[in-house]
Amino acid sequence: MPQRQPNPNLELALIGNCAVNALIDRQARIVWCCMPRPDADPLFHALLDSSDGIGLDGTLAVELEDLCRSEQSYDENTAIVRTRLFNTAGAGIEVIDFAPRYRSRDRMFRPAQLVRRVRPLSGHPRVRFVLRPRANWGNTRPELTRGSNHVRYVTPDWTWRVNTNVPITYLVDETWFSLSGPVSLLLGPDESLNGGIEETARLFEEETHAYWRHWTSRLALPLEWQDAVIRAAITLKLCQFEETGAILAAVTTSLPEAPHSQRNWDYRYCWLRDAFFVVRALNSLAEVGTMEDYLRWLHDVVRASPGHVQPLYGVGLESQLPERLQAGPAGYRGMGPVRVGNQAYEHFQHDVYGNIVLGAAQSFHDHRLQRRADAEDFRLLERMGEQAWQLHDVPDAGMWELRTRARVHTSSSLMCWAACDRLAKIARTLALHEREIFWAERATLIRAKILERAWSDKRQAFVESFEGEHLDASVLLMCEVGFIDALDPRFVSTVRVLDNELCDGPFMRRYEAPDDFGLPETAFNVCSFWRVDALARVGRLDEARASFERLLSHRNHVGLLSEDLAPKTGELWGNFPQTYSMVGIIHGAMRLSRPWDQVV
Repeated sequence: MPQRQPNPNLELALIGNCAVNALIDRQARIVWCCMPRPDADPLFHALLDSSDGIGLDGTLAVELEDLCRSEQSYDENTAIVRTRLFNTAGAGIEVIDFAPRYRSRDRMFRPAQLVRRVRPLSGHPRVRFVLRPRANWGNTRPELTRGSNHVRYVTPDWTWRVNTNVPITYLVDETWFSLSGPVSLLLGPDESLNGGIEETARLFEEETHAYWRHWTSRLALPLEWQDAVIRAAITLKLCQFEETGAILAAVTTSLPEAPHSQRNWDYRYCWLRDAFFVVRALNSLAEVGTMEDYLRWLHDVVRASPGHVQPLYGVGLESQLPERLQAGPAGYRGMGPVRVGNQAYEHFQHDVYGNIVLGAAQSFHDHRLQRRADAEDFRLLERMGEQAWQLHDVPDAGMWELRTRARVHTSSSLMCWAACDRLAKIARTLALHEREIFWAERATLIRAKILERAWSDKRQAFVESFEGEHLDASVLLMCEVGFIDALDPRFVSTVRVLDNELCDGPFMRRYEAPDDFGLPETAFNVCSFWRVDALARVGRLDEARASFERLLSHRNHVGLLSEDLAPKTGELWGNFPQTYSMVGIIHGAMRLSRPWDQVV
């Protein structure tokens, strides 16, 4: 058996099709994939059982004999990954991975399916295929049945089929053999193919390639950092479960925020806060389709919630997401626990009402949309505004989801203000003069309270809670949502103080006070991007550009970011890829890029 190899720094590439996702490491091993939904039991779970490196159980791998080096990249402007493996004799193979996505018969074809194509590049490569799916979080080995050109893996809940022209005996027995020509594997539901295996795989690749090239060609890109923005946009799109419109915070669970920290959470759900930022980032690139799909899901959340709204729901509108510790896998690099579900669904996080209104606001103003929001939608949103008004100065768990203490968090009150402010603007668009005055007056009252109670003379900064004294990066959103002028001396001072107290170079921590697990150890990537935005707004443009470049340099080898980063080592931590972080890339580039009229 080959020696298990470590997989440092989340050197993983994401593939997907807005139905399923998978993560592939630099040795062409699929180490994480949940089917048939992104919040399901993982079919491949090896990433979360890697105490001494990535093993073969819970992977789909192709191994090259005497492997000595690898290369991995995306096909330009697509979600198709190519991994090239080379051995000591100069022989090489290419592995192409993707999930089919394209329009067919006037609908989007996006099956719960992964496609892997393998072809020799040079020499006489000897390979073996390893296919070891698991069920019940790695605790159950599926029953295997075989046909002439397929293998079936039967679990208590699902049956998965691999259609392939790899010799079935070699596949089942994991036999080394000489690869003389291209082969393909199509993993998905227990269904036969309509065409030949190689023909179907080639068609799926060509159509998927064309789809993503067309999708990216329509993005309104900044002049600078276009490759980074395109990769971020594709990644955000892949994090949408298009069937319902929900947007995942990340495709993984239980990747720790810091080594041995126990901060291991399940992010395979839709946080209304995160989803708003995703929608806004893609809207800034003129990609409104994601917003339209998300609003379908969001409207159902609001209609089912006459009062309290949870901060997160399942991708199928599930309201109950009980958290449990999962026995079996030892955790990422052995750093358990592995958690399934998320207790935050029980929290009261009052910023959620602002995120709902902000997420829906564009639909009242944008004439490109197939269905613009109307007065009935406005009345529905007013219920959320009423909640925001009632709760704007009531203690909650806050956006960082503190589990053991409640305060009147400045960021929560800020978003309650945003809900009222945007409702006033929507009412103006709808020519509802009385409602415009009504919501504008409420916004004015909340704003005055925040300015008075969230400012600390002692710290010379806006702080994390009313009458508090601790610093928190979330107050940087004050400028971003239009609450305060960037050159207001109080905001300028806040940026300077946060720089001095929460930053290691360009890397910013969320807050300074200990939480349920002690002091934060890593920088929170989106906070670092919030800082970039704030620096630019207050006129420190050169510092903002330098910091942005530093942050981009810490993406992994294919341009992806996780939730957190260790400033001393540059290591990525936390769930991956994190939508918040990828949003920061787009927002920073749009804020800082030189205008197109400087070159055209």
